[in-house]
Amino acid sequence: MNADEIRRVGLAGGGVMGGGIAMTFAQHGYSVVIRDISDEALAKTRATIQHGRFGWEGAVDRGKLTREQVDGFAKNLAFTTSASDLAGCDLVVEAVPEDEELKKKVWAEFDAVVKPGAIFATNTSGFAIGSLNQAVSRRDRFIGMHWFSPANIMKLVELVHAQETSEECIATMEAVCRRIGKTSVRVKDAPGSYGFIANRVYFAAVAEARKIAEAGLATPEDIDTAMKLGYNWPSGPLEMFRGARSGWQ
Repeated sequence: MNADEIRRVGLAGGGVMGGGIAMTFAQHGYSVVIRDISDEALAKTRATIQHGRFGWEGAVDRGKLTREQVDGFAKNLAFTTSASDLAGCDLVVEAVPEDEELKKKVWAEFDAVVKPGAIFATNTSGFAIGSLNQAVSRRDRFIGMHWFSPANIMKLVELVHAQETSEECIATMEAVCRRIGKTSVRVKDAPGSYGFIANRVYFAAVAEARKIAEAGLATPEDIDTAMKLGYNWPSGPLEMFRGARSGWQ
């Protein structure tokens, strides 16, 4: 399957992350169906998409989008509690909580109902793709697709390929990322090492910054200032860490 053939996208899991991913695809003309475990969960996802901090209503209020655009985007979205409603999807993106066994369970369920040619993409921040793909039969079309939050705003997507992932699958997903306005980077799967590129570098910087602060060599504020002015970082590592702990990243 190539990028031109991907027109209908399924989201396995909603919430803030799944909702943001769904918004991105819907804004670029894809037909999107979001599946979650209950009507209550789906209602929360709807509210996040429309009225959340990075939702469509706020974008209209700020003049970033028009009412007509938002109404059009909303028509591209459907919501369901049934996995079978994703059977005809060309691409399924999984965005359930970061629990390896839960992800495997969800993928096994979708592998049984989604058409054989579809691509499966897991939004994990660090689980080995070569482990998650054991839950499906289409391992050549199974890939990691790590989004950053808020998904409809942040530009980066890490495409993580296991040994079994085909070059065709990787290239197709690179093309899909370009079509939805994202910049993708290729990452080779590294079992036993949690995190891919960005998170591993980020947490290493945070760990070193905390060591410097705990040793009394500099204040957290001065460490952040040094990295912002010395390396042109938009935020210092400890500022970013505090933001991540508050749900920003």
